[in-house]
Amino acid sequence: MTTKYEQIPSELFVKNRAKFSKALLPKSLAVFNSNDIYPVSADSTLPFAQHRDIFYLSGVDQEESILVIFPDAYEEKHREILFLRETNEHIAVWEGEKLSKAQAFDVSGIKTVYWLQDFQKVFRQLMNEAENVYVNTNEHYRATIEVETREDRFIKKMKNDFPGHTYLRSNPILQRLRSIKEQEEIDLIQKACDITEKGFRRILAFVKPGVWEYEIEAEFVHEFLRNRSKGFAYTPIIGSGYNSNVLHYIQNNQQCKDGDILLLDVGAEYANYASDMTRTIPVNGRFSDRQKEIYNAVLNCKNEAEKLLVAGNNWYDYHKEMGKVYTSALLDLGLIDKADVQNENPDWPAYKKYMMHGTSHHMGLDTHDYGILSDDFVEGMVFTNEPGFYIPDENLGVRIEDDYVIQASGTPKNLMKNIPITVEEIEEIMNS
Repeated sequence: MTTKYEQIPSELFVKNRAKFSKALLPKSLAVFNSNDIYPVSADSTLPFAQHRDIFYLSGVDQEESILVIFPDAYEEKHREILFLRETNEHIAVWEGEKLSKAQAFDVSGIKTVYWLQDFQKVFRQLMNEAENVYVNTNEHYRATIEVETREDRFIKKMKNDFPGHTYLRSNPILQRLRSIKEQEEIDLIQKACDITEKGFRRILAFVKPGVWEYEIEAEFVHEFLRNRSKGFAYTPIIGSGYNSNVLHYIQNNQQCKDGDILLLDVGAEYANYASDMTRTIPVNGRFSDRQKEIYNAVLNCKNEAEKLLVAGNNWYDYHKEMGKVYTSALLDLGLIDKADVQNENPDWPAYKKYMMHGTSHHMGLDTHDYGILSDDFVEGMVFTNEPGFYIPDENLGVRIEDDYVIQASGTPKNLMKNIPITVEEIEEIMNS
């Protein structure tokens, strides 16, 4: 067992592969590679993070692994194959043990495991049987693609070696499958959310005027690691005072001052699953009247958004509807007036001056998870809900965020319902 987290039962990955296989055309093979270990300089590397697709389909969480899925393979043993780095005593001593064939079966439920040195020979044989090949490309709507990955290099070589096959994309299949979570996945996300809660409760007791943003980051990471998390699911945002208005503020290097607001956008990962929480708290433990006014307006928007995260709605209609909610709230606060709304540019409505990001995104194995935005919401999708109002002139930015599971009917399930959220709860804990 080479991972920090408790082993996930292999049934989850067996189910995931069955769903994926069902979506393939006849005579098709699909192949998935692990991520690279990225070099920093000299002989140092970044910590390994597994490619989420091979993890989703196999549970294998180590480098240089390859998964081949070929439902129509002539030999039954070749319908699902894992290729792994061969482990030995030398590797065990210097790097820590890698998966044995028996452990790989235990983790993934895949019976056929070969060492990587057999890959070329076995793969050539399978390609002789296959007509179509599903390759794994990154098509996420937020992706910026500058680095050539192990997967990219593999695809290039494969197309060169086997130019006569028909190449198809697995990503559209995985976008749909991964956006709808199995119960086991929801339980893992819940576990990540529960670890985040522990971190937040810890810092509520810690924050006071004079602490530095990076000290708060350290408190979170201490609590996360204690609970079998690898750490943050994404780069944490810990912004006090003016920094609370900077949407992707990650320097976390300023001192928190009396009277400032402190915005915390932080989530623990667990077993490669993300959580994504935002809370905004007063550095001195008491919200000013103005901070409270803005905070409660944002919390009210979040409660309105919750009512719209329902089966049958879709991402576009939901965001249009939330625009009306923000407009109304900002009119009430006097931050915009009727003339601003009447003269607004439909492409950048008046409310966008104070709320410029989306209210929700898919969440799961990636913090901004797979999901096709034009698909209707269905049971088992997991979304963030994160309204915010940002008023740089007042050094005041407030965002509040929880993670929700869409239900078959009615309002969604809040995976962060136990995390303090109201002004009263936050003040009470900070002053106890």
